[in-house]
Amino acid sequence: MGKRDDLIEKYAEDLREKCGMEPDMELLRKVTIGCGPSIYDSDASTVASSQPEELETVKKNFLIKKLGLSDGPELMQGIESAIETYGRSERNKYRAVIYYILTKNFGKESVYG
Repeated sequence: MGKRDDLIEKYAEDLREKCGMEPDMELLRKVTIGCGPSIYDSDASTVASSQPEELETVKKNFLIKKLGLSDGPELMQGIESAIETYGRSERNKYRAVIYYILTKNFGKESVYG
């Protein structure tokens, strides 16, 4: 297994243990690949959920550009919900896990078809 496969396994473990979700491994793989090289950078691989500008970036670059959602208050509510699911006190919220939860919550799995 390569480094990416190891990370996908770590993300799957977070989804199971911290989020209480059984991951769709194929979708998780595609979401992780979609994150690009950021998964290998310790800072870029996580979402700083306490920073409003970081959440705005997730909204603009992922929900609007990648998933094709229209801007509105429900997007930030969705991000807040994903953070709650992961656990607000969880220090390392992996970007790929947050994006996976958002993809599932907004029913946009077809983007990765």
